[in-house]
Amino acid sequence: MATRLVQINMKARDDSALGRFWAEALGWGVDSEGPGVTNLEPVGFVYPGPGAVCIDIVAGPEPKTVKNRVHLDLATTSPAHQAEWVARLKGLGATPVDVGQGDVPWTVLADPEGNEFCVLEPRAVYRNTGPIAAVVVDCADPREMARFWGEAMDWSVHEVTDDHATLRSAEGVGPYLEFLRTPDTKSVWNRVHLDVRPYPGDDLAAEEVRLRALGATDPGIDRSAVQWIVLADPEGNEFCLLSPL
Repeated sequence: MATRLVQINMKARDDSALGRFWAEALGWGVDSEGPGVTNLEPVGFVYPGPGAVCIDIVAGPEPKTVKNRVHLDLATTSPAHQAEWVARLKGLGATPVDVGQGDVPWTVLADPEGNEFCVLEPRAVYRNTGPIAAVVVDCADPREMARFWGEAMDWSVHEVTDDHATLRSAEGVGPYLEFLRTPDTKSVWNRVHLDVRPYPGDDLAAEEVRLRALGATDPGIDRSAVQWIVLADPEGNEFCLLSPL
Protein backbone atom coordinates (compact mmCIF):
# COMPACT_ATOMS: atom_id res chain seq x y z
CA MET A 1 0.00 0.00 0.00
CA ALA A 2 1.00 3.61 -0.48
CA THR A 3 -0.47 7.06 -0.67
CA ARG A 4 0.21 9.97 -3.01
CA LEU A 5 -0.02 13.72 -2.52
CA VAL A 6 -3.17 14.90 -4.29
CA GLN A 7 -3.79 18.42 -2.98
CA ILE A 8 -2.96 21.03 -0.41
CA ASN A 9 -5.63 22.41 1.89
CA MET A 10 -5.71 26.13 2.74
CA LYS A 11 -7.88 27.68 5.42
CA ALA A 12 -9.40 31.06 4.52
CA ARG A 13 -11.83 33.60 5.91
CA ASP A 14 -13.31 33.90 2.38
CA ASP A 15 -12.70 30.74 0.39
CA SER A 16 -14.40 32.06 -2.75
CA ALA A 17 -12.31 35.23 -2.92
CA LEU A 18 -9.06 33.41 -2.21
CA GLY A 19 -10.04 30.76 -4.74
CA ARG A 20 -10.49 33.43 -7.41
CA PHE A 21 -7.05 34.85 -6.63
CA TRP A 22 -5.28 31.50 -6.96
CA ALA A 23 -7.30 30.44 -10.00
CA GLU A 24 -6.27 33.64 -11.81
CA ALA A 25 -2.71 33.39 -10.50
CA LEU A 26 -2.22 29.84 -11.78
CA GLY A 27 -4.57 29.89 -14.77
CA TRP A 28 -6.57 27.04 -13.23
CA GLY A 29 -10.25 26.20 -13.12
CA VAL A 30 -12.31 26.84 -10.01
CA ASP A 31 -15.20 24.81 -8.63
CA SER A 32 -17.04 24.30 -5.37
CA GLU A 33 -18.09 21.08 -3.71
CA GLY A 34 -20.33 22.94 -1.27
CA PRO A 35 -20.62 26.05 0.89
CA GLY A 36 -17.26 27.03 2.34
CA VAL A 37 -15.14 24.84 0.06
CA THR A 38 -13.51 25.99 -3.18
CA ASN A 39 -11.56 23.54 -5.34
CA LEU A 40 -8.85 24.48 -7.83
CA GLU A 41 -7.21 22.30 -10.47
CA PRO A 42 -5.72 22.71 -13.96
CA VAL A 43 -8.26 22.98 -16.76
CA GLY A 44 -8.84 19.53 -18.24
CA PHE A 45 -7.00 17.75 -15.42
CA VAL A 46 -8.27 14.31 -14.43
CA TYR A 47 -8.17 14.12 -10.61
CA PRO A 48 -6.26 12.59 -8.97
CA GLY A 49 -3.16 12.39 -11.09
CA PRO A 50 0.59 12.89 -10.74
CA GLY A 51 0.71 15.86 -13.09
CA ALA A 52 -0.58 18.35 -10.53
CA VAL A 53 -1.11 18.93 -6.82
CA CYS A 54 -4.53 20.59 -6.59
CA ILE A 55 -5.70 23.17 -4.05
CA ASP A 56 -8.71 22.97 -1.72
CA ILE A 57 -9.59 26.20 0.06
CA VAL A 58 -11.81 25.74 3.11
CA ALA A 59 -13.51 28.52 5.06
CA GLY A 60 -12.45 28.87 8.68
CA PRO A 61 -12.73 31.64 11.28
CA GLU A 62 -9.25 31.34 12.76
CA PRO A 63 -6.99 34.31 11.94
CA LYS A 64 -3.48 33.85 10.55
CA THR A 65 -1.01 34.67 13.32
CA VAL A 66 2.38 33.25 12.28
CA LYS A 67 4.33 32.47 9.11
CA ASN A 68 2.94 29.37 7.40
CA ARG A 69 5.07 26.24 7.62
CA VAL A 70 3.78 25.08 4.21
CA HIS A 71 3.96 27.32 1.14
CA LEU A 72 4.04 27.21 -2.65
CA ASP A 73 6.99 28.00 -4.90
CA LEU A 74 5.96 29.14 -8.38
CA ALA A 75 8.07 28.33 -11.44
CA THR A 76 9.15 30.83 -14.10
CA THR A 77 10.80 30.35 -17.48
CA SER A 78 12.84 33.57 -17.82
CA PRO A 79 13.69 36.75 -15.90
CA ALA A 80 11.09 38.57 -17.97
CA HIS A 81 8.47 35.96 -17.09
CA GLN A 82 9.34 36.26 -13.41
CA ALA A 83 9.00 40.06 -13.49
CA GLU A 84 5.74 39.87 -15.44
CA TRP A 85 4.26 37.30 -13.09
CA VAL A 86 5.21 39.26 -9.98
CA ALA A 87 3.59 42.38 -11.44
CA ARG A 88 0.44 40.47 -12.39
CA LEU A 89 0.18 38.85 -8.96
CA LYS A 90 0.46 42.24 -7.28
CA GLY A 91 -2.33 43.44 -9.54
CA LEU A 92 -4.47 40.53 -8.32
CA GLY A 93 -3.90 41.51 -4.68
CA ALA A 94 -0.60 39.91 -3.64
CA THR A 95 1.75 41.96 -1.47
CA PRO A 96 5.53 41.76 -0.89
CA VAL A 97 6.54 40.31 2.49
CA ASP A 98 9.80 40.00 4.41
CA VAL A 99 10.26 36.60 6.06
CA GLY A 100 13.96 37.14 6.59
CA GLN A 101 14.92 36.05 3.08
CA GLY A 102 17.53 38.78 2.61
CA ASP A 103 18.98 39.44 -0.84
CA VAL A 104 17.71 36.51 -2.92
CA PRO A 105 16.84 36.07 -6.61
CA TRP A 106 13.28 35.00 -5.89
CA THR A 107 10.38 37.20 -4.80
CA VAL A 108 8.40 36.51 -1.64
CA LEU A 109 4.76 37.56 -1.75
CA ALA A 110 1.63 36.96 0.31
CA ASP A 111 -1.81 36.24 -1.13
CA PRO A 112 -4.81 38.37 -0.05
CA GLU A 113 -5.17 36.35 3.17
CA GLY A 114 -1.48 36.61 4.07
CA ASN A 115 -0.32 33.17 2.93
CA GLU A 116 3.32 33.44 1.89
CA PHE A 117 4.56 32.07 -1.44
CA CYS A 118 7.62 32.50 -3.65
CA VAL A 119 7.97 33.39 -7.32
CA LEU A 120 11.25 31.73 -8.20
CA GLU A 121 13.88 32.83 -10.66
CA PRO A 122 14.17 30.45 -13.65
CA ARG A 123 15.57 27.06 -12.62
CA ALA A 124 16.11 24.17 -15.01
CA VAL A 125 14.90 21.61 -12.46
CA TYR A 126 11.40 23.15 -12.51
CA ARG A 127 11.13 23.48 -16.29
CA ASN A 128 8.29 20.96 -16.66
CA THR A 129 6.48 21.13 -13.31
CA GLY A 130 3.65 23.40 -14.36
CA PRO A 131 3.04 26.72 -12.57
CA ILE A 132 3.68 25.20 -9.13
CA ALA A 133 7.35 24.28 -8.87
CA ALA A 134 7.17 22.85 -5.37
CA VAL A 135 5.16 22.51 -2.21
CA VAL A 136 7.64 23.50 0.51
CA VAL A 137 7.44 22.44 4.15
CA ASP A 138 9.52 24.05 6.90
CA CYS A 139 11.07 21.51 9.24
CA ALA A 140 13.81 20.85 11.78
CA ASP A 141 15.09 17.59 10.27
CA PRO A 142 14.83 17.18 6.47
CA ARG A 143 16.36 13.71 6.66
CA GLU A 144 13.66 12.42 9.00
CA MET A 145 10.93 14.09 6.96
CA ALA A 146 12.29 12.50 3.78
CA ARG A 147 12.36 9.13 5.56
CA PHE A 148 8.75 9.41 6.73
CA TRP A 149 7.21 10.90 3.59
CA GLY A 150 9.31 8.73 1.29
CA GLU A 151 7.82 5.65 2.97
CA ALA A 152 4.35 7.15 3.46
CA MET A 153 3.97 7.88 -0.26
CA ASP A 154 5.12 6.20 -3.46
CA TRP A 155 6.94 9.37 -4.49
CA SER A 156 10.67 9.13 -5.26
CA VAL A 157 13.24 10.75 -2.99
CA HIS A 158 15.54 12.86 -5.18
CA GLU A 159 17.89 14.58 -2.73
CA VAL A 160 18.49 14.52 1.00
CA THR A 161 20.91 16.71 2.96
CA ASP A 162 20.96 18.13 6.47
CA ASP A 163 19.28 21.30 5.15
CA HIS A 164 17.01 20.18 2.33
CA ALA A 165 15.13 17.16 1.01
CA THR A 166 13.20 16.73 -2.23
CA LEU A 167 10.60 14.22 -3.41
CA ARG A 168 8.61 13.96 -6.64
CA SER A 169 6.03 11.66 -8.15
CA ALA A 170 7.60 8.39 -9.27
CA GLU A 171 6.33 9.22 -12.76
CA GLY A 172 8.61 12.27 -12.88
CA VAL A 173 5.85 14.80 -13.52
CA GLY A 174 4.17 17.57 -11.56
CA PRO A 175 5.59 19.64 -8.71
CA TYR A 176 8.15 18.62 -6.13
CA LEU A 177 7.57 18.20 -2.39
CA GLU A 178 10.45 19.84 -0.54
CA PHE A 179 11.46 19.98 3.11
CA LEU A 180 13.53 22.99 4.12
CA ARG A 181 15.39 23.22 7.41
CA THR A 182 14.35 26.33 9.36
CA PRO A 183 15.12 27.55 12.89
CA ASP A 184 11.55 28.35 13.91
CA THR A 185 9.34 25.73 15.49
CA LYS A 186 5.71 24.77 14.95
CA SER A 187 3.44 26.59 17.40
CA VAL A 188 -0.09 26.56 15.95
CA TRP A 189 -2.31 24.41 13.76
CA ASN A 190 -1.07 24.67 10.15
CA ARG A 191 -3.38 26.82 8.00
CA VAL A 192 -1.95 25.05 4.94
CA HIS A 193 -1.52 21.28 5.02
CA LEU A 194 -1.07 18.24 2.80
CA ASP A 195 -3.85 15.86 1.73
CA VAL A 196 -2.90 12.34 0.63
CA ARG A 197 -4.95 9.49 -0.85
CA PRO A 198 -4.43 5.74 -1.08
CA TYR A 199 -5.05 4.04 -4.40
CA PRO A 200 -8.35 2.41 -5.46
CA GLY A 201 -8.89 -0.87 -3.67
CA ASP A 202 -6.63 -0.02 -0.73
CA ASP A 203 -8.00 -0.27 2.79
CA LEU A 204 -8.21 3.12 4.54
CA ALA A 205 -8.00 1.72 8.07
CA ALA A 206 -5.00 -0.44 7.17
CA GLU A 207 -3.31 2.58 5.61
CA GLU A 208 -3.80 4.55 8.82
CA VAL A 209 -2.18 1.72 10.78
CA ARG A 210 0.76 1.66 8.35
CA LEU A 211 1.29 5.43 8.60
CA ARG A 212 1.19 5.31 12.39
CA ALA A 213 3.84 2.57 12.33
CA LEU A 214 6.03 4.91 10.24
CA GLY A 215 5.73 7.66 12.85
CA ALA A 216 2.43 9.46 12.21
CA THR A 217 0.58 10.57 15.33
CA ASP A 218 -2.91 11.64 16.36
CA PRO A 219 -3.19 15.47 16.58
CA GLY A 220 -6.14 15.08 18.91
CA ILE A 221 -9.09 16.52 17.00
CA ASP A 222 -12.71 15.42 17.00
CA ARG A 223 -13.07 13.11 14.00
CA SER A 224 -16.81 12.54 14.39
CA ALA A 225 -17.72 15.31 11.96
CA VAL A 226 -15.31 14.36 9.13
CA GLN A 227 -15.11 11.45 6.73
CA TRP A 228 -11.32 11.51 6.44
CA ILE A 229 -8.53 10.73 8.88
CA VAL A 230 -6.42 13.53 10.36
CA LEU A 231 -2.87 12.62 11.35
CA ALA A 232 0.39 14.47 12.01
CA ASP A 233 3.84 13.72 10.63
CA PRO A 234 6.87 13.25 12.93
CA GLU A 235 7.26 17.04 13.33
CA GLY A 236 3.60 17.58 14.16
CA ASN A 237 2.45 18.87 10.76
CA GLU A 238 -1.18 17.90 10.33
CA PHE A 239 -2.22 16.08 7.16
CA CYS A 240 -5.39 14.41 5.96
CA LEU A 241 -5.64 10.82 4.80
CA LEU A 242 -8.53 10.81 2.34
CA SER A 243 -10.55 7.87 1.06
CA PRO A 244 -8.99 5.74 -1.72
CA LEU A 245 -9.67 7.11 -5.20
